[in-house]
Amino acid sequence: MKMSGAEMLLESLKREKVTHIFGYPGGVVLPIFDALYKDPSLQVVLTRHEQGAVHAAEGYARSSNAVGVVLVTSGPGATNTLTGIADANMDSIPLVIITGQVPTKMIGNDAFQEEDIIGMSRSCTKHNYLVRKIADLPRIIKEAFYIARSGRPGPVLIDFPKDIILEKAEFVYPESVSIRSYNPTIQGNRWQIRKAAQTILKARKPVLYAGGGIISSEAHKELLDLVTLTNIPTTLTLMGLGAIPGNHPRFLGMLGMHGTYAANMAIHDADVLIAVGVRFDDRVTGKIAEFSPHSKVIHIDIDPTSIRKNFHVDVPIVGDARVILKDLIEELREISGGEDAFRHYRPWIDQISEWEKEHPLSYTLDKEVIKPQHVIEKIYQFTQGDCIISTDVGQHQMWTAQFFKFIKPNTWLTSGGLGTMGYGFPAAIGAQKAHPGRRVIAITGEGSFMMNIQEMATVVSLDLPVKIVILNNQYLGMVRQWQEFFYGSRYSSSFIGQSPDFVKLAEAFGMVGMRATRPEQVEDVILDGFSRRGPVLMEFQVDPEENVFPMVPAGGSNIEMIFESPGEKDDPKKRDSILTA
Repeated sequence: MKMSGAEMLLESLKREKVTHIFGYPGGVVLPIFDALYKDPSLQVVLTRHEQGAVHAAEGYARSSNAVGVVLVTSGPGATNTLTGIADANMDSIPLVIITGQVPTKMIGNDAFQEEDIIGMSRSCTKHNYLVRKIADLPRIIKEAFYIARSGRPGPVLIDFPKDIILEKAEFVYPESVSIRSYNPTIQGNRWQIRKAAQTILKARKPVLYAGGGIISSEAHKELLDLVTLTNIPTTLTLMGLGAIPGNHPRFLGMLGMHGTYAANMAIHDADVLIAVGVRFDDRVTGKIAEFSPHSKVIHIDIDPTSIRKNFHVDVPIVGDARVILKDLIEELREISGGEDAFRHYRPWIDQISEWEKEHPLSYTLDKEVIKPQHVIEKIYQFTQGDCIISTDVGQHQMWTAQFFKFIKPNTWLTSGGLGTMGYGFPAAIGAQKAHPGRRVIAITGEGSFMMNIQEMATVVSLDLPVKIVILNNQYLGMVRQWQEFFYGSRYSSSFIGQSPDFVKLAEAFGMVGMRATRPEQVEDVILDGFSRRGPVLMEFQVDPEENVFPMVPAGGSNIEMIFESPGEKDDPKKRDSILTA
């Protein structure tokens, strides 16, 4: 059967079980949007900016483990997606981005709205395609979805010239994919897995260090099985939160720059580190030469280029985390003789319990000023973790990671690698489309929210019940914190007190807005806002000088944790709280 390129695209997307497309129309892709108008089986989520479309697709993908699909036009439509694409690439989010392009005979002629998006996106996509022949289109779509979701997931871009969109040809969709140069390893090497099991059994002070790869490979059950079998204390990266329940007794909290005292101390003193689905990010390792200096390192990752990229590894195992953890558990059961084999970890667990008591996550409540951590704790109490949380980037992101207990995987959406302000709100839109019956909350700062504020029109027009929580401290909070610590409190361009009236702005967009300015109003606003049916914006005017603790200075060792602000540090009575062990 003959189809136009636009019709072929839609039929191919349906073969890949796509139901939602996040995008924005423009001249070149109008034939595709026209075909979508005639075919309601594919729902278009019209955002108000192309960057918002990519972040929404990220939220959809991260919360569902499906491939997010983006459709935009050529030129500025395509270039506006680049930040989102880079964000997805850093955080291993599976996306297929379709960009319009000028007709093939016009490429290279500086035609209206022509840009070399293939060249621009080469360094921030997993792969990209320029469709040159309509007969290639079905194969390209099939390969794009396979590449995006397999191995280490990531974004794949397809640039689609207008003449190919309009051309007609026979449609034949391939049943399978064969790419000679791309064959991800799934099964781990059995000898290496046995070596890892023997190393774990001999350990006295082991620590599990798991990341976003657990979520991507849906290995959370296997991770929990391993923790249950061995009782090994476990810490998670920012991207790994939810991989085991946040209230699990062996969970140490997040590690790294704003990780818990117990997690950072445990990593430092460990004799065996079992790293699964992590990339030894600098926000985790701090000073690389002093990261877990006494440990043998087992590293499990599906991306062979991540092994030994940033850190020395003693037992590398390449493959899918879920498959390898299953094999590792089986091996441990076979050679250990049962759970009693791990009883010698008990003194180590007791030591960690002491660290947890010594420096728990904490803050001081104030009768006059709202503490941002208090708002996060109240949201957790209200939801009991039964919701999907997205955040932007900054202090509010770290407080949410610290004080909200993520119970299940795929319920925590944040920009971990690129650190993209403006991510959180559109990501919540994508998650709400993927899970229409669930409570989705976007926690943001006023600076981040202003970067994609136009998407309020999207939630209102689609009647999406996303709840927006703005922690307004009048500053770019994390920038202010760094200026306080490292630039003599010279707050250059970090004060943004001239924000709009967010309540009136929400009403202008057609949604409910409410505000809390005093601590006693926090609970009432949360209860009222969350009980409303549609989208609601809740602004909390919080302490402008509150800082995120613990804090490891960039490039410092993870045990060089700071617990007080510089002014308090200068007080001799408080100097002892600055640890430089």
